[in-house]
Amino acid sequence: MIRSANPAPLHEMSCLKISHTDPEIYSALIHRLLFHLSQVRPGSPVVIVCIGTDRSTGDALGPLVGTALSRFHSPLFALYGTLDQPVHAVNLESTLTLIESTYSHPYVIGIDACLGQSSSVGSIQIVEGPLRPGAGVKKQLPPVGDIHMTGIVNVGGFMEYFVLQNTRLSLVMRLSEIIASSLFSALKQWHTHSKSAAAQEQ
Repeated sequence: MIRSANPAPLHEMSCLKISHTDPEIYSALIHRLLFHLSQVRPGSPVVIVCIGTDRSTGDALGPLVGTALSRFHSPLFALYGTLDQPVHAVNLESTLTLIESTYSHPYVIGIDACLGQSSSVGSIQIVEGPLRPGAGVKKQLPPVGDIHMTGIVNVGGFMEYFVLQNTRLSLVMRLSEIIASSLFSALKQWHTHSKSAAAQEQ
């Protein structure tokens, strides 16, 4: 589910955008994720929803991130959306309903691909607030996430479906690896810090 890179004015939300070629990308993403995770209420589960489909190269970013995260077999988060079990337009609403009925006050992180300006292709964004999946291809789907991460995989504004089908897999793979690795690292650091803080309070 590709969304526009600018679903709302970015000055209204907390946003980080950084190129995947930036040598500081991992530390920047982890630092910003830790800032957002520090606002998770104690005891709330973290749920990651990776949106997209492997039927389109550009739209495979979310499922690739989900598949990479699933290999950690981590209890730190619940995961929805992999290459084998994607979350897409058909089942997104039912997936969100399942999450709400399964978890008490979940902190949801949405992951998706998006299209943007040519100068932004290859960048990763972390944005406060929900993503709007499908906006870039004129679909009305429910918003996802307390925060969201997106990879800008190609240029938007013209023939979006064709553009998605002709997105380079190498870029999508690289973005998915960076997102999955930085997100898992941030979750581990946040969990360690939370345990330490809770122990000190006892």
